[in-house]
Amino acid sequence: MATQSHSLSYAGCNFLRQRLVLSTLSGRPVKIRRIRARDDNPGLRDFEASFIRLLDKITNGSRIEINQTGTTLYYQPGLLYGGSVEHDCSVLRSIGYYLESLLCLAPFMKHPLRIVLRGVTNDQVDPSVDVLKATALPLLKQFGIDGESFELKVVRRGMPPGGGGEVFFSCPVRKVLKPVQLTDPGKIKRIRGIAYSVRVSPQMANRIVDSARSILNKFIPDIYIYTDHMKGVSSGKSPGFGLSLVAETTTGAFLSAELASSPQGQGAAVLPEDLGQNCAKLLLEEIYRGGCVDSTNQSLGLLLMTLGQQDVSKVLLGPLSPYTAMPEA
Repeated sequence: MATQSHSLSYAGCNFLRQRLVLSTLSGRPVKIRRIRARDDNPGLRDFEASFIRLLDKITNGSRIEINQTGTTLYYQPGLLYGGSVEHDCSVLRSIGYYLESLLCLAPFMKHPLRIVLRGVTNDQVDPSVDVLKATALPLLKQFGIDGESFELKVVRRGMPPGGGGEVFFSCPVRKVLKPVQLTDPGKIKRIRGIAYSVRVSPQMANRIVDSARSILNKFIPDIYIYTDHMKGVSSGKSPGFGLSLVAETTTGAFLSAELASSPQGQGAAVLPEDLGQNCAKLLLEEIYRGGCVDSTNQSLGLLLMTLGQQDVSKVLLGPLSPYTAMPEA
């Protein structure tokens, strides 16, 4: 390997995405050692390798070196280029895993980003595309990232383990971000949601809606949960169903919760009624936690504040999620 004395050095696989995203934004090379060195299956996983390939596609001149065992990664970021890109994501993680990082990088490209991502749109691990569309995009708009070309669209749904989903994301370039003052969370004025089902009976989505409303109707009348049943090619390769809920406050804050069914052939079967009720309870828990940014988007909000102008930005947050409270080591 070439001289890497000026690069930042880290150990372990934790916070790999954040380290690579911050490296790309700052232009500082990073070297990450001992990636699962003591694991039975050491080195980078397929979904992490796919993420590194995605960074290579949206940048120009990046230098990436990985040793034979995959336990050491050297990344020297290039210029954030953007343009039209297509990427096949690993089905081991949701498209949300890749999209979270693209939301951090997209406003700072040389050319507006237009990207098609293929893979799993909804799973039990990462934020779904529906939740990011309903919560992350309004947050970006608060910082002045907006325009006709600012769009996130689910073209096809894909559930694990087969995937087969497709998402289109486009974002304009904004070199300067507005400072924000998000200190008043306000009161909940409406709740919206999407109950989706693919390759199962359309009745599943209706059962989810009824069970979620049985809890939420006790608190607020303005509730509308859309049902989204995709058929044929648009339904991906695996069966499944789920629910994403978003509560909007009087001051324009968005708080979200979501649940998805277990992947085909994995884990215990989930009843639509239980899933709907549990998701409604998760939304109430998120509202109880408070703040102007929900726990899914805390790190995005803090990063945009850091990258903004010298003016002071203020954001009120609830308890920090483990993802947000990233250790330095």
